[in-house]
Amino acid sequence: MVPSATWPPQDCRPEASILPPHLYYPKEAHYEKFTGTDHSGYQHAKSRGVGRTAIVIDNGSSSLRAGWSFEENPRLSVAPIFAKYKERKLNKHYSFVGADVYSDTTAKSHMRHAFEAGTGIVANWDVMESLLDYVFLKMGIDGASGGVDMPIVMTEAVANLPYARKSMTEIMFECYSVPSLAYGIDSLFSYDYNNGKTGLVVSSSHSSTHIIPVLKQKAMLIQATRLNWGGLQSAEYLQKLLRLKYPIFPGKINASQMEYLIRDHCYLSQDYDQELSKYLDWTGLEDRDHVIQYPYTEVIEVQKSEEELARAAEKRKESGRRLQEQAAKMRLEKLILKEEELEYYRDVQRRIIDQTKKEIKRILDAEDMKDEVALERTIKELDKSIREARQKNIGGDPIEEEVEESNYSLLDTPDDQLDEAGLKQKRHQRLMKSSVEARQRAKAEKEAEKARIEEEQRLDDEKRETDIKGWLAQRRNALAETKAKMKDRDRLKADLGNRKSLASQIRMKSIANLASDAPTKKRRRGNDDDNFGANDDDWGVYRQIAVGDASGEDEEEEDLGATLKTLEADLLRYDPDFTEQHTLEAQTDWTKSLIHAFLRGPRPFDSTSQAEVHQLHLNVERIRVPEVIFQPTIAGVDQAGIVEIAADILTHRLNGSSAQEDVLRDVFLTGGNSLFRNFDERLREGLRGMLPAGSPLVTRRAKDAVLDPWRGAAKWAGGGGWKEAAVTRGEYAEKGSDYLKENALGNAYS
Repeated sequence: MVPSATWPPQDCRPEASILPPHLYYPKEAHYEKFTGTDHSGYQHAKSRGVGRTAIVIDNGSSSLRAGWSFEENPRLSVAPIFAKYKERKLNKHYSFVGADVYSDTTAKSHMRHAFEAGTGIVANWDVMESLLDYVFLKMGIDGASGGVDMPIVMTEAVANLPYARKSMTEIMFECYSVPSLAYGIDSLFSYDYNNGKTGLVVSSSHSSTHIIPVLKQKAMLIQATRLNWGGLQSAEYLQKLLRLKYPIFPGKINASQMEYLIRDHCYLSQDYDQELSKYLDWTGLEDRDHVIQYPYTEVIEVQKSEEELARAAEKRKESGRRLQEQAAKMRLEKLILKEEELEYYRDVQRRIIDQTKKEIKRILDAEDMKDEVALERTIKELDKSIREARQKNIGGDPIEEEVEESNYSLLDTPDDQLDEAGLKQKRHQRLMKSSVEARQRAKAEKEAEKARIEEEQRLDDEKRETDIKGWLAQRRNALAETKAKMKDRDRLKADLGNRKSLASQIRMKSIANLASDAPTKKRRRGNDDDNFGANDDDWGVYRQIAVGDASGEDEEEEDLGATLKTLEADLLRYDPDFTEQHTLEAQTDWTKSLIHAFLRGPRPFDSTSQAEVHQLHLNVERIRVPEVIFQPTIAGVDQAGIVEIAADILTHRLNGSSAQEDVLRDVFLTGGNSLFRNFDERLREGLRGMLPAGSPLVTRRAKDAVLDPWRGAAKWAGGGGWKEAAVTRGEYAEKGSDYLKENALGNAYS
């Protein structure tokens, strides 16, 4: 069920006493330090004698670990990445391997990966060869003719492709001249290191998850199953979720940061559905919501002292006084000019009293006046302007306009009885009469509208007093319609912001039609050749035109807002079931918004704070991302989860086997992606529900889920089984690069 928009209830509001959030900072892969060459291991290996020591390489898709078989831990851990570029100014080539790539900005842009994306299969052999060169160089190996004179034990992916194994074998024997080479599966090495004999190996690593049954130290690879989900896919999935959650996040979100976020903040829920339903409840959300603070630049406002603020205020007052004095002086100068101009025109009026028509016309033409009426109008306008200016300066009641007596005597006189001046005067009287009649009609309409509103209010009050239930129902319907109109308006605004939306295209065509010299008329179907707006340049015109279109929208917004307030006020006053919590303002309060809890946690959000704008909030993602390995459909993966896969192997493929109970007693977890909290509990409880009652189910973790594969390979290299499984240089020369000796901890020949 979709959560309510007013979730949670009022009694679950976040308290004002919530402490500031504990901030976490993003981590990502970076260059740490220079790794020097160490010859001590090589010298010790030579002193132990030929055939008693091997170089152990755990060739993983997240990290290549290499060391000596007589040591407890690998000496090198190298990211399987490589970068090479040419510095044109110096005419030099630079190569970077592993974490050294992050030490150079140009090298990061040329970075390549040795493995195919999302798999454990080597795809870029130039990078793989550079990685091996780096490993042998740092381990101080200096064999004859620059080769490697030590045997190699290397891990490979389950069901590794024959071509990939063949290429690796050729590189080892042809390029490095190794004396012998043996392969094994990393998860089986880890199981052997943890003293496993018979059981079910669940290996969740960086690129995938494998479930392999083992009987008497022999892997049943034909029954093994792979789930295409691991640490890499989890990082990509979290990156997608956060980009959808924060589509305009100003920080840079990359996959390397996501791997660290998953490692440090994610965990498996013991009951996913139940915990997810309550994850965004305000109670305890401050603990479940982890805030990731990305780098930002805050605008620093300089705080002034009280003395500086007082001086600035006094300075502003003094500046205001000067401006007022200048304005008063300018108004006085304008008033004097107007008085002089008025006196001048009155003098002109006095001069034309006793003059002939010809002399009067000459004087008026010299003053750029059409006739005596225009001169009289100018004198009246100047006199009115002077009186208004004086009243504004000295105060007092506003000046009432002198209303001229209506004189429409010429309207009934025929045009042939009037001269040119009479015709002009008749037209003027007709315009004056039309204006007066328009004002009278407007006044009457205003009074009629006022009477109509009063009558509607009277009828509304009468209906409220006689039929309160019907009146309240009408108010509720009107409130719902108003909210729907506001939603439609907001949706239309959002559509207009997207130039590809239908509303935006229609508006664009309307503007183009209005702006055209010859506006288009109705077009027949199929003959619409108007393609204005198809190019991005046309939208520059749209942005210029749209600047002045906000007034009408603002008026509509104010009308809807005022109507909403009025309806809510009536319901609050007369409807006992309508409370403050039902108002739109209360429903849009952040303390009741599930979206706010999801995006910003249990605290208010300040959009002006650069620190809060650059924050990611991890909440439901903390359990959603790890859950994919148990429910792959969450991320759109069309596969069964590991519980269903393991149950199928145990109850169907091994059904009737004498070793079925022995397998149930040892469900072994290894791989870096299995380090989530509650991983073993979830797998155990999930399998218990699918197995017969009383089944002896036991789960256990590897001592070190990350390093045990290398340690298991080192342990195997110290025993006799290694020598029997290794392919010697002579056997390679005789039988070719496709030759493989099968062993209990390796892949089968295919």
